[in-house]
Amino acid sequence: MKMFLCVLCASVVLFAQRSPLPDEKGIVAEAEKKLAADPTNVELVLALGKAQADVWRFEDAIATYSKGLEANPDEARLWLNRGHRKITLRRFDEALRDLNNAKLFDDKMVDVWYHIGLVFYFRGEFAKALPVWEHVREMSKTDDSIASASDWLYMTLRRLNKPDEAAKVLEKISKGMKITGSPFYHQRLLFYKGEKKEAEIFDPAKAGDLELATVGYGLGNWYLYNGNPAKAKEIFQKIVQGKYWPAFGFIAAEVELARMK
Repeated sequence: MKMFLCVLCASVVLFAQRSPLPDEKGIVAEAEKKLAADPTNVELVLALGKAQADVWRFEDAIATYSKGLEANPDEARLWLNRGHRKITLRRFDEALRDLNNAKLFDDKMVDVWYHIGLVFYFRGEFAKALPVWEHVREMSKTDDSIASASDWLYMTLRRLNKPDEAAKVLEKISKGMKITGSPFYHQRLLFYKGEKKEAEIFDPAKAGDLELATVGYGLGNWYLYNGNPAKAKEIFQKIVQGKYWPAFGFIAAEVELARMK
């Protein structure tokens, strides 16, 4: 197993598996070919970076975005995507610099604010994360984005010991929301609200690696701020034994375990 090391702060060090996936369909080579024919085309830069990220070649994706920024330094999407992939590699401080640059060029992109919120959350700066998540939820238009923003906002408020405010976040969450993408954030929110039981949203024996990371982190975090750190640690440890190391829930579980040492 290949490993990489990242420093979260002076006393917290994170480790994560870093093995790329096989590019069975040749998506990277095809994207490289197209970009070579038009090397300053922003859309083609983004396409290659996405292709590389899809097979977990995140260092390559960062290099692609960096090269694209040489020709297009005011392109917010390149700053955003490079920042995102630096989060994936647990390079939080570098990621925040990129995301702040993205915000300078386009402060209306909800994904920019979303990833800024993630950086603050992962660094344990919950007071800084709070207004960002509030802003993200205000900007969100679809039920999918409202659910994901609400989940991070709820967890941030709970970590700030503001359970009453957190409960108000759940008032806008219902079973009837139109979730067209991943159901995991919505399921977590319904669990927090008491409308779903733990067994209905999470079975670690049957969960795939992405579900284990995403639903598992929300559940483990819930145990953490409800006075059961031992159960939380047990779930976090199961998550980091999985394979989906780029998932935000996996990163968050790593952070929590590092702080528990």
